[in-house]
Amino acid sequence: MCDELTDREDQAWLVSRALSRRKFGAIGAGAVAVVALPGCMSTASAEGNSRTTERMVSIPTPDGSLDALFVHPGNGRHPAIVMWPDVAGLREAYMTMARRLAAEGHAVLAVNQYYRAGPAPFVSAMAEWRTPEGQQKLAPAIATLSPANTVKDATALVGWLDRQAAVDTRRKVGMAGYCQTGSFTLRSAAALPQRIGAAASFHGGGLVTDKSDSPHLLFAGMSASSLIAIAQNDDAREPEAKTALRNAADQAGRKAEIEVYPAQHGWCTIDSPVYDEIQAERAWSRMLALFSTL
Repeated sequence: MCDELTDREDQAWLVSRALSRRKFGAIGAGAVAVVALPGCMSTASAEGNSRTTERMVSIPTPDGSLDALFVHPGNGRHPAIVMWPDVAGLREAYMTMARRLAAEGHAVLAVNQYYRAGPAPFVSAMAEWRTPEGQQKLAPAIATLSPANTVKDATALVGWLDRQAAVDTRRKVGMAGYCQTGSFTLRSAAALPQRIGAAASFHGGGLVTDKSDSPHLLFAGMSASSLIAIAQNDDAREPEAKTALRNAADQAGRKAEIEVYPAQHGWCTIDSPVYDEIQAERAWSRMLALFSTL
């Protein structure tokens, strides 16, 4: 997951491709504006603005009001998706990604997982999180996260979505999580098996631990199918994790697509300095295939 070691690994990876620290920061700060994704930018702008509707919402939870972007096609009822952002939190990059997913025919809720510490955004882009100032700003917000809080929030989010006219409650809910929130999708699916039918984790951290409530031990409580996309440097650090995930899913009889991608931790997030368009598009297509089963 995102930590100082990951930062050093990503910097070394970028340097090996002749990118300086100055360029590293510039890419992250301007990625939402300059990443010319044929799929993402055209869908979010050309399709998303004309065919979807969106609003910022405030969702009651046991611990306060969670702020989120709710975006969905302008007409009809659609399968709901909860999008949990990476360590840098809800910001324009994830709103852009949510708009693209909505344009594919989903009712998407991109959430501020740090709402207990205040409204989003906490930082404007991944590059800001990479700075000492950004990490200091986010430290109190990160401290509000816990497995118990994830379950409380997921329950509130799914309950809210099920009351929305744009959501087709005859179909199950999907979850997409990035970096630290990859594990949130598995915890949510285990807590709400009757409603969550798909869990997608992208460069997720903490999926396999030595704790009794490790996410990889939760497959037996799920009814969801899973997509677990692992970064190559995360796999290099924990090569046994993919095997533990595979064995746990198989033993529980749960369908799970588990793959190590030839990309760095953070490759799916469009404002990440290590964003990899080719591998991000491949992961996106696998997510769409998973969500088509809802």
